[in-house]
Amino acid sequence: MNAEIGFSFWDYMVFVAYAAIILSIGFFVSRAKKGHKRNAEDYFLAGKSLPWWAIGASLIAANISAEQMIGMSGSGMAVGLAIASYEWMAALTLIIVGKYFLPIFIEKGLYTIPEFIEKRYSTNLKTILAVFWIALFIFVNLTTVLFLGGKALDTILGNGDGSLILTSIIALACFAAAYSIYGGLAAVAWTDVIQVVLLVLGGFITTLIALNHVTPEGGIISGFSHIYDVAGDKFHMILKKDNPEFMNLPGIAVLVGGIWVANLYYWGFNQYIIQRTLAAKSLRESQRGIVFAAFLKLIVPLFVVIPGIAAWVMFDQPEGTVIIDGVKEAFTKADGSMNFDKAYPWLISTFIPVGLKGLVVAALAAAIVSSLASMVNSTATIFTMDIYKPYFENKKKNNKDVAVGRISGGIALFLAILVAPMLGNIDQAFQYIQEYTGLVSPGILAVFMLGLFYKKATNKGAIAGILVSIPVALVLKIKSLGLPFMDQMFYTFLITMVVIIGISLSTNEKDDDPKAIILTSKIFKTGKVFNFMAYAIMIVLVVLYAVFW
Repeated sequence: MNAEIGFSFWDYMVFVAYAAIILSIGFFVSRAKKGHKRNAEDYFLAGKSLPWWAIGASLIAANISAEQMIGMSGSGMAVGLAIASYEWMAALTLIIVGKYFLPIFIEKGLYTIPEFIEKRYSTNLKTILAVFWIALFIFVNLTTVLFLGGKALDTILGNGDGSLILTSIIALACFAAAYSIYGGLAAVAWTDVIQVVLLVLGGFITTLIALNHVTPEGGIISGFSHIYDVAGDKFHMILKKDNPEFMNLPGIAVLVGGIWVANLYYWGFNQYIIQRTLAAKSLRESQRGIVFAAFLKLIVPLFVVIPGIAAWVMFDQPEGTVIIDGVKEAFTKADGSMNFDKAYPWLISTFIPVGLKGLVVAALAAAIVSSLASMVNSTATIFTMDIYKPYFENKKKNNKDVAVGRISGGIALFLAILVAPMLGNIDQAFQYIQEYTGLVSPGILAVFMLGLFYKKATNKGAIAGILVSIPVALVLKIKSLGLPFMDQMFYTFLITMVVIIGISLSTNEKDDDPKAIILTSKIFKTGKVFNFMAYAIMIVLVVLYAVFW
């Protein structure tokens, strides 16, 4: 079987239609009402008008980007279903965020996550973290999504030689900028409803067609049965120590260790994720949206990880697998190492037929563009609300929050375009991002968790914890220690908490810090819909881990 490369006329038409629909919706919802000048709440929080289904869809669209569609499929090819722990444990994490974090955030009337730091600790610490997050969004998140997206389109539309990467990066950035910078969060969230339907549909199409081509006789069920039989080691959620990928997913620690640091940090205190929940009509609507997103997380591995496993079987070619011309060369680099992140784009370029290819590539673009739009909007929100307003705004002149948000978002995207081509080749981008984000996330998570639930935590303790956490993470990362990076994250988190608690107890003159949050049982009461969905999701998770342990 030979790979079918490139786009047909009908593929281009399908893709153009998708782009036109997204831009039209983006501009339509961005229009200002007659006689109403858009303010910061309209631009950054969509006028606090989002219903639960838009919040849930937007959370998933913001989350599923090139990092998941390409990076996690690559890790699926290398590791197997165990990488799905990030998705399935995220479902449980979202329930925790919805019940215990959101009520506090919404009660405080937050625009940004750094704003919570100011209310709980100090303005100085807020500013430090705001600058850090802006740099992280621009030089890690935006650049990685742009590069992986450009790499994927280069494989699908070109020859995979890198000649289209820069052009694709610029095109994706311009597409995201066209509606997100002008329209703000409203444009991002409402277009995400279309984007998430498209990316789920496109993802399932890719999975089903890939499974249909695994064996010579074809068939989706027989294809899945075949990969399960010949690659059974790829269907274990908990890896053993003799598994070569144990350092990335260290056995039972996936359930009780460092993955909680990664997930709680990402879903609870990540501006471009949590921002759409702050834009809800009400707390109940926000909580329903977040539990809807948790349900969607359960199905993500079906169209993200399974294709990677199918690609591995086609590459490994065990008995009974279809022989595909050029498959070995497609995944083997010049130095003999494996290019795992090529799995998803290779499947699209090889098996998706004319017409459907345009739809599937549109779905991939939707995943990339929706995440870019979310990151740009959140970068602009943090810069405007946490840097510009307190330090540079002229109080005597008319409010310029929206204009500053648009300009800062544009600058952020421009810088990301400049940096993205410099990333080079990364074997498993998803794992790479998790590992290096893990150097800073444990300290930040410790500051937030103690700020929320420990009344004695002080500003001095929080600053000390942040300063200590990174050197601790770097020491634990020394290869001679032989610790999986998830364990490094977990130990860094625990050590940082001890430092914050120790400094706080030794410097606090009163029983509780003056800025401590007063918590009551009433704050954490949730509605019947949330409770029912939460219990259902937890039961499904228990079943999944029992079956694929």
